[in-house]
Amino acid sequence: MRYVCSISFLLFLLTLGQTLMSHAAAPYIDPATDAEHWGPADPSKTLFWTPAQQVAGYRNMEKLSPARRIPASTAPSALPEAPVDLSGVRFVYDGVEMTVEQYCAEGSVAGLIVLQNGAVAYERYGLGNDQSTRWAPWSVAKSITSLLVGAAVRDGYIESVDDKVVDYLPRLRESAYAGVTIRNVLHMASGVAWNEDYVDPQSDVNRAPWGTLSLQRFLRDKGAAAGPGTVFNYNTAESNLVGTLLRAAIGNNLSTYLYEKIWQPVGMETDAYWTLTEPGGGEFGGCCLSITLRDYARIGLFALREGRLEDGMQVLAEGWMRDATQPSPAAPEYGYLWWLRGDGSYRASGVFGQGISIHPQEGIVIALNSARSNASTPEDSARQEALFTALANALVGAE
Repeated sequence: MRYVCSISFLLFLLTLGQTLMSHAAAPYIDPATDAEHWGPADPSKTLFWTPAQQVAGYRNMEKLSPARRIPASTAPSALPEAPVDLSGVRFVYDGVEMTVEQYCAEGSVAGLIVLQNGAVAYERYGLGNDQSTRWAPWSVAKSITSLLVGAAVRDGYIESVDDKVVDYLPRLRESAYAGVTIRNVLHMASGVAWNEDYVDPQSDVNRAPWGTLSLQRFLRDKGAAAGPGTVFNYNTAESNLVGTLLRAAIGNNLSTYLYEKIWQPVGMETDAYWTLTEPGGGEFGGCCLSITLRDYARIGLFALREGRLEDGMQVLAEGWMRDATQPSPAAPEYGYLWWLRGDGSYRASGVFGQGISIHPQEGIVIALNSARSNASTPEDSARQEALFTALANALVGAE
């Protein structure tokens, strides 16, 4: 197979925090014609995929780069239907009123699902997607990695998040990571110097290699910019390092562990794929899963149940979700690779309009797939949050 998108460029793409392109809304693409659209072959142009290339590429990532399959559960969990027409729900952002349906059209939404009390209240697809379509969640994978760390703590592979990173990754022992804890890296507050300027070709995010060992060698040479746990610094390498640490702790790959701890017992209905750092290699913790929208929602339900299965069996360490969604001392909006809203709700978020929004008090989970034209802007993020809030409020009001 010829891989048309390098791993390093995929990982660069998923971390974007600025507007790097702007083009028309993504079109409907017949999945049967995806191979005609998903290029280009030149990985240097991946950031500038056309809308059609975004749609075809995002739902075929396992065909573009080496990936490991995570089989569907042998006992898929049911998602009962309790339909509520939310398409006409209105909300206002920045003085502009729009409906949910208008947001979906203008935001190039490929899928939106809303669950309340475990039942599907609303579900819609666009751009040629349906319930069986896998989609790239980008940095939503960070929050899934956080769940796996919680499982590893319960299983005893990791004694405590206050363990030192170097206890698991000894190659970093003679580096600025010497005093950094797992908790620090989950909070993206290691204090290790890192420049995530996407438009500067000399920044760390643009120069760092993306192989497992080569990334550690790169990070070993970084100095300290602050004390551990004191300063939040969004750091793509940090979340990838969490995945490498987790693989070292469990002595296995992340895909197998995800299958054993979540995919099979939670009851995911569709195969997933996790992109590898190199053919036959491991997975980074910061990105590159391909998952169906309904299984996104099941991940949200699992988090909503605080890491328990439907029968009450605990999979994550006791109190893990409570701790994971507590504000970091360095950033009140961030927990253990989860974004916090300050009202008890929290979310997993990925560039180009991906997300899982979890509202524990209301029993609501919202999952979103998009092919937005901008990777991430403050305006897009705020509008997406306004959408999530409006949907949750509408369901609460309908009770």
